[in-house]
Amino acid sequence: MKIIYMGTPDFAVPGLRAVHAAGHEIVAVYCQPPRAAGRGKKLRPSAVQAAAEALGLPVRHPVSLKDAAVQAEFAALQADAAVVAAYGLILPQAVLDMPEHGCFNIHASLLPRWRGAAPIHRALMDGDRETGVCIMQMEAGLDTGPVLETRTLPIGDRDTTQTLHDALADLGARAMVDVLVRVADGQAKAEIQAEDGVTYAAKIDKAEARIDWTRPAVALDRQIRALTPFPGAWFDLDGERIKVHMALPVKGADVSADALPGQVLDHDLTIACGADALRIQKVQRAGKAAMDVTEFLRGRPVPPGARLD
Repeated sequence: MKIIYMGTPDFAVPGLRAVHAAGHEIVAVYCQPPRAAGRGKKLRPSAVQAAAEALGLPVRHPVSLKDAAVQAEFAALQADAAVVAAYGLILPQAVLDMPEHGCFNIHASLLPRWRGAAPIHRALMDGDRETGVCIMQMEAGLDTGPVLETRTLPIGDRDTTQTLHDALADLGARAMVDVLVRVADGQAKAEIQAEDGVTYAAKIDKAEARIDWTRPAVALDRQIRALTPFPGAWFDLDGERIKVHMALPVKGADVSADALPGQVLDHDLTIACGADALRIQKVQRAGKAAMDVTEFLRGRPVPPGARLD
């Protein structure tokens, strides 16, 4: 089929490559415009743009899809379908209606759970035991369209947003290719989403990243894993912001009964929490690479009894 591919970040790259490898004609790739990045603030193309150019595919990055001229260019491609993955722009109804078979979205959750911008982060924060991808026929509502394919993935107790992101991107790419086969054959069937179980995955606010030691260790562990690698959960150590990339919950039997939340319990940087404790395993100082906690403590000792904010 003639496909328009629409995506911007790393999550959308496996889908682009899979659709291309499956033999579809990708008539255009739409992504967000290059952004200033790095110390020199030079314009840097998105991950999808870089991947598309490596495949020799034409790239477009309009600022909006509401412009009549942009819509006319989209319609002129006469696509059979559009595939969308973390594109970053709202598709107006006029655009949704242009491809013959419509627009299909690779969404990283088990819809209707976690509609919205940050489904992977929210699934981890909420302690979900499984996640997955849905291939959805797009409509005007926020991730409300009927679902053509669902594939599940268990969430391990050491998974982070990064590990789930990579696994779900690959899972979604394979699912999308299979759905396109059914669409081309006229065999695609979509199921309306259930009205029960709807939740919304709000965009991550950086204010959520600060660690509150009065919360239970298990909740802080989920917070840390959900915010790894970005924006990174952090605590304050004598005015210095320390990001935590990995920590291990320690059950109450190993925690001093009179320890206050935020109190350092040993020389391994085990921290008392509202319930149980967290043993910090990997951290990052400002401007430095992430490091094992033993390396960190050699250069920045934190004595037992100290309190962290």
